Amino acid sequence: MDGTPSQPGTPGLLRAMNDRAALALLLEHGPLTRAQIGELTGLSKPTASQVVARLEQLDLIDVVGSVAAVRGPSAVTYGVRTHRAHAVAVDLRPHRVLSTLVDATGGEHPVAEVSLARTASERSAVGDISAAIQAACEAAGTTPDTVVAAAVGVQGAVDPRTDDLAFVGLMPGWPRKAVRPQLEDGLGLNVRIDNDVKLAAVAERVEGAGHEVDAFALLWIGDGLGLAVDLGGTLHRGAAGGAGEIGYLPVTGAKDLQDLVGGIAMGKLARAHGVRGRTLDSVLAELATHPAKHAVLGELAERVAVGVIPVLAVLDPPVVVLGGPTGAAGGQTLADLVRGHIRRTTRWSPHISVSTVADHPVLRGARSVVGADLRSRLLDLVP
Repeated sequence: MDGTPSQPGTPGLLRAMNDRAALALLLEHGPLTRAQIGELTGLSKPTASQVVARLEQLDLIDVVGSVAAVRGPSAVTYGVRTHRAHAVAVDLRPHRVLSTLVDATGGEHPVAEVSLARTASERSAVGDISAAIQAACEAAGTTPDTVVAAAVGVQGAVDPRTDDLAFVGLMPGWPRKAVRPQLEDGLGLNVRIDNDVKLAAVAERVEGAGHEVDAFALLWIGDGLGLAVDLGGTLHRGAAGGAGEIGYLPVTGAKDLQDLVGGIAMGKLARAHGVRGRTLDSVLAELATHPAKHAVLGELAERVAVGVIPVLAVLDPPVVVLGGPTGAAGGQTLADLVRGHIRRTTRWSPHISVSTVADHPVLRGARSVVGADLRSRLLDLVP
């Protein structure tokens, strides 16, 4: 019987393995010459040339440039053609949505922002995400025709069993039950929907303070609060997706932790020290150069410690990362003050760090997640 590609050791299977290995290297490293593909895969020059030819015939790679050689003519470089499939990363806020195009090579694309209506009658989940996709494509100079997937960060818990939403903030017009299937049906795309802080933790693992540690906890401090726990690269979600909704934790002297450290509480604390601003963003902007900055951060640190201590008691992570707008504004100064307060008042001596993700952590996390899906799709195009 003739061999088939599904049988181990057959020429068809070996060709497919070589082709996938070469395409994966191009996705990981960017443009490569035939010689570099051969070196990285361990294939002979003739075999590497055959692999390149097949990938060109499949319209998966193309000539993108050349590299000057020490001797002889320049060597042609090949890169992945990303035109077949794109995705969009989305960060949904109460009244606006941020989005960016994603390609399989991980290239940077502009971030688009769309203002959203404030009433449920003017909004829907499909409408919000459709607007985000359209804006991301326009910003990147393309059209939604090639978009095959989206990753959406929301301010709420997502039940991994049912795709239901819980602990939801302001999301006018959005359903609470089976959200992902409704988005997929309405948009005609594959959709991943996840808690925004958990997506920020993905970015922290890939490119931030969690990159070189076995585990970490990300405490997000902004208008709302959230906690994400990364255990060896795996996010702990809880049975119903509600792990990390730390803002609802009851605390002494306030209704809950949100009432102690959230955006409204931060505004009141800052104004008590003469820092002005109508929104959290404006308060944090003025705080950056205000004479009372250290005093505000000192009081804030004691409040933040109230939320960190239970995390230490239950999980004792190697690192607690402070993120979100308030965490970023406080910087390492706030992190050190939190650590100092905990050391003085408890038995713990934690390592407290500040997020090192440059900007748009939720989008960056969503981009990482959906980018992996795109790469898998391209690899699956190899017969």
